[in-house]
Order: sequence, then structure tokens, then C-alpha cells
Amino acid sequence: MLLHAAEKDIDEKSVSAILKAAGVKADDARVKALVASLAGVDIADAMTQAVAAPAAAAPAAAAGGSSDDPAPVEEEEEEEEAGGFDGLGSLFG
Repeated sequence: MLLHAAEKDIDEKSVSAILKAAGVKADDARVKALVASLAGVDIADAMTQAVAAPAAAAPAAAAGGSSDDPAPVEEEEEEEEAGGFDGLGSLFG
């Protein structure tokens, strides 16, 4: 998001420089994977959708709470103790 806000190219060199400035030692292969996964992604559109999704869910949740029927109980899934960090968070070891 920093690179997008600064209107800079999102490439391996730029991502590595930001991580280094933040004091993060990132694996080069993971940085390369991140850059490859972001190729062709419209960052501005993705950020807009990410902000709009919680806002859209709030009115739907409020509207569903007026029923006299009891709310269904959701079963919680057990979290993996081994970590299982997938996605962008796993890039920063």
C-alpha cells in the first residue's frame, strides 16, 4: 500500500527496500512470490472493496437481528497450533 500511495512500481527491489527500512528480514523467494501475486491486481480497487465489505455487512447484520427466531449458533473451528499462516503474513517469516 505504501508503494501504491507513493505511485511507485511494486517490484522486488521496492518491496525489499521497504521491508529493510522497517527492520524486517524477508526471504527473497517470498518477496518474489508476493510481487508475482500482485501482478495485474488493481490495488486501488482492491482497497476500495476491502473497505466496502465490512460496511456492507453491517446493515445486513442489523436487519437480520429483528426476527423473533433465535439466532443460529455458529460452531467455532479449532485453530491449528502449528501456525498455518497463509497469505501475505507468511512472507515476513
